[in-house]
Amino acid sequence: MELVKKKIHMDRIANKAGTQMVLEEDVNISDNRPDAAQLIAVRGEVVMDEIRVNDDRVGLKGRLQVQMLYLTDEEGMCASMESAIPFEEKINMEGVHHGDTVLTSWKIEDLNVGLINSRKLSVQAMLSFDVEQEEKMEQEAAVDIYHDEPVEYRKQQYPMLQMSVNKKDIFRIKEEMELPSNLPNAFRIIWHSITLNNIEFKALDEKIALQGEMKAFFLYEGEGDNDRTLWHESTVPFSGMIECHGCRENMLTDIRYTTSQCNVEIKQDFDGEERVFCVENVLDLEIRLYEEENLEVLSDIYGVAKEIEALTTEVSLKKLLLNNSGKCKCADHAKIQNTEMHIYQLVHSEAEIQIEEQTIVENGINIIGTLNVTTIYLCTNGQNTLYATKSSLPFQHFIDVPYIDNTAMHHIHWNLEQLSVSMIDSDELDIKAVMSYDVLVFTTKKANLITDIKVEELDMNKISELPGIVIYIAGTGDTLWDIGKKYYVPITQLKEVNGLTSEEIKAGDKILVVKGVS
Repeated sequence: MELVKKKIHMDRIANKAGTQMVLEEDVNISDNRPDAAQLIAVRGEVVMDEIRVNDDRVGLKGRLQVQMLYLTDEEGMCASMESAIPFEEKINMEGVHHGDTVLTSWKIEDLNVGLINSRKLSVQAMLSFDVEQEEKMEQEAAVDIYHDEPVEYRKQQYPMLQMSVNKKDIFRIKEEMELPSNLPNAFRIIWHSITLNNIEFKALDEKIALQGEMKAFFLYEGEGDNDRTLWHESTVPFSGMIECHGCRENMLTDIRYTTSQCNVEIKQDFDGEERVFCVENVLDLEIRLYEEENLEVLSDIYGVAKEIEALTTEVSLKKLLLNNSGKCKCADHAKIQNTEMHIYQLVHSEAEIQIEEQTIVENGINIIGTLNVTTIYLCTNGQNTLYATKSSLPFQHFIDVPYIDNTAMHHIHWNLEQLSVSMIDSDELDIKAVMSYDVLVFTTKKANLITDIKVEELDMNKISELPGIVIYIAGTGDTLWDIGKKYYVPITQLKEVNGLTSEEIKAGDKILVVKGVS
C-alpha cells in the first residue's frame, strides 16, 4: 500500500517591517555649471545599491538622486544639476536570517530643495521603506493510493494558487526620437523627463510579453545661433519579450518593476546632424507567476482488512479572491504657486501617483492618495523664461472585493493612463487625470493534507466487540462514510445492502450494517 504524492509550491509573507529616514544636505553647484538665479523644478529618485539580510536585521544601502532645474543669470536660459545623497539604514525584523528572501519597496514622502545662494542649495527629504520577508515552501500531499488490499478513501478539491515561477530579471528599453523639422539641432541636453506608462505583462509559453508607452520630454540648448532653451516632447510605444523558463500561457502575473538606470544622449541622424534623442531604460523586474488549480487530494482513508491511520499536516493554501483592472479619475482646478510668474504658454506636465493608505474595509479596499502634478510653462515677462508649478490633487477610490477580510493580501499596481493640463487663465490650471490599476487579492484557507499513512493489523478484540449485524439510525451530520469507517465496512457494501444509489443520507434514516470482518 503506497501513497501517490504531489509537491505543492507555496509562498507567504512571514514578516513585515518599515522605517522612515530623513536626509538633509547642502549641495554645491559644480564649477562647470552656471550660477543659479531661481529654482524651476526638482525631481528625486531612490537608487538601491545593496540589501543585506542578517539575523533579525535588514541593511539598506543606497542613494537619493536629486535632479534640479534652475534659471541662470543669463536671460531666458536654464541649467540643471544632479546630486547623489548616500544613505545607510538598518531595519529590525525579528525572525529573518541570512539567506532569506526579502521584498523591499520605497517612496519619497517629501522632497524640498531651497536656494541658499547662487552656488549652493539645501536638500531635505523624507524616505519611507517597507520590507517583507517572503517564504517559499514546498509541501507534499497525497493525491491517490496504490493498494492490493481493500481500502476506502475519498478525495476533496481545494481551489488554490500555486507559485510556478519566482525570479528576478532585467528588461532594456531602447528608443530613438528625432526632432521635427521646425526645431533646430540639439547642442546639449539641459533636462529630461522619461516616464513609462500603461505597462502590461502577459504570460506566454516560456516567455512573458511586455508592452507600454514611453513619454519623453527634453529641454535642450539649440546649436549655433539658436543657443536658447528649446524643448521637445514625444510619446512612443514599446514592446518586447522576456525569456522565462516554466512560464505557460494564461498564468497569473504579479510583476514589480523599478527603473534602475536611465541614459539619454544625442545622436546624429542620417545627414550627420545632432537631431536624435536616444533613450535607454533598464527595468529591474521581480517576477512571480501563479497558476490556478483545483487541487484534488485524499481527504480521508480507512481500511477494511487493515487498520489505517492517516497522518496529516495543516497548511495554508493561497486562493485567488480577485484579479481585476480598474480606473480612477481625478480632476481639479489649481492656482500656480508663484503668482508673480504668470503663465503665457504651457510647455510640459507630468504627474506622480502617491498612495498614502490602502485599507481593507467591508467588501473592498479603500484607497487614499495624491496625484502630484508638475507643470513647466513659459512666463509672460517677455524674457522667454521657463518656470514650473506644483499641484497636489487628493483622491479617494474604492475597489470592490466581495468577501474580503483582514487576513487577505493584496497587490495593487498603479499607472498614469492620461494627464491633461490646460490654462484657465494666467494664474490657474485645469487638471484632469485618469489612473489605471491592476489589483490582485489573495486569501488563505486552512487544509489538513494527508502526507503519510500508518498501516497495522486489525485489533481483533475491537473487531469482535462490533455486532455482526446492526440497524444504525443516522443522526444529524452523520454520513455513510462515518458509518462505514466505524464498522470497517466498504461504502459499496452499505449502498448495496440498503439499496442506495448515492451516499446521501439524512437524520433518522435506518442503515443496515453487516460486519464484513470476522
